[in-house]
Amino acid sequence: MQTEQNPLILTLRLDEKSQAFFNKMRKRHFPPGRNFLKAHLTLFHRLPSEVVTREYFRSLQCRTFAMKVTGLRHLGAGVAYEIDSGELQEFHRKLSQYFHKVLIPQDRQPFKPHITIQNKVTPAASKDLLTELMGNFKPFTVTATGLDLWEYLGGPWRHSSSYDFLNEQ
Repeated sequence: MQTEQNPLILTLRLDEKSQAFFNKMRKRHFPPGRNFLKAHLTLFHRLPSEVVTREYFRSLQCRTFAMKVTGLRHLGAGVAYEIDSGELQEFHRKLSQYFHKVLIPQDRQPFKPHITIQNKVTPAASKDLLTELMGNFKPFTVTATGLDLWEYLGGPWRHSSSYDFLNEQ
């Protein structure tokens, strides 16, 4: 089994319009000196950087699916949009079963999908943003279109590979 150097992070890819919205919110509200990444929905924080990991994702036959953005979550030092999707929960459960032997404790916890748009600020600043955003929040739908694997570089991430879902049409 060939091993690569850096552990992998798995994120769910969103449709372009939704990704642009979350990127804009993150750019607006995340401290610039700490914002190294675009907005993302993390599925797993650490997967083995092995050829078999990539082969598994290449072999998946998944269709795009809709997800509801149902609210906002206070993270203590930030704010995130909450995602609700039975399909996403089932997909995550399937991946968890496949990788169960290698999951770190953080990835074994109950899956609470979200997209962070602010972090590493004071609790007061995050509460202010939460109040502001909740004032005119209306649930909306986004579409899961694929997966992205990232190499963790001890802080920043480097994109490694993408896996497209099949169009639902």
